[in-house]
Amino acid sequence: MKKLIVLAILLGFMQLESKAQESFGNTLNLGLGVGGYSGYYGYIGQSLPVLSLNYEFDVAPNFTLAPFVSFYTYSNRYYWGNNNTPSRYYKYRETVIPLGVKGTYYFDELLNAAPAWDFYAGGSLGFAIVKSRWDDGYQGDTNIYKGGRSLFLDVHLGLEYHINKKVGVFLDLSSGVSTLGLAIH
Repeated sequence: MKKLIVLAILLGFMQLESKAQESFGNTLNLGLGVGGYSGYYGYIGQSLPVLSLNYEFDVAPNFTLAPFVSFYTYSNRYYWGNNNTPSRYYKYRETVIPLGVKGTYYFDELLNAAPAWDFYAGGSLGFAIVKSRWDDGYQGDTNIYKGGRSLFLDVHLGLEYHINKKVGVFLDLSSGVSTLGLAIH
């Protein structure tokens, strides 16, 4: 009986040790989301597909940092004219590339999560590069991005399901753009 108790205790310590040593870094995350109404995208008035890419690396136990880049583009028309130019619709295309870093804390150990699942909360800080192109002849204000902020801070809640040791799928709910994606470990 003593041997069984000692064996159970040793197995318990081995289980705790393996969970404490879990690595969340060295992960490439590829995501597709929908944005356009809030966050660092400003008010566009329509939903847009947003591509995102980040690479996580371990910084401390249960904590990662991930430099990221996102991308979206859209086109619209704007009615404009002045005393020298008759009013008409001008077409423009805007491309926005948010860049920054995302910090993530994983709650797996605290929640005693199964190895196939990761649960996290995080925040991202970055800035957006905005490029606008207008039809020839347009002489009005070219800054359509007035509602957006070039500097932004977002919060994230998410989870990942590990299909196997190398691939997982994740859902990241964010105050910027929520994404569904593929994690490559």
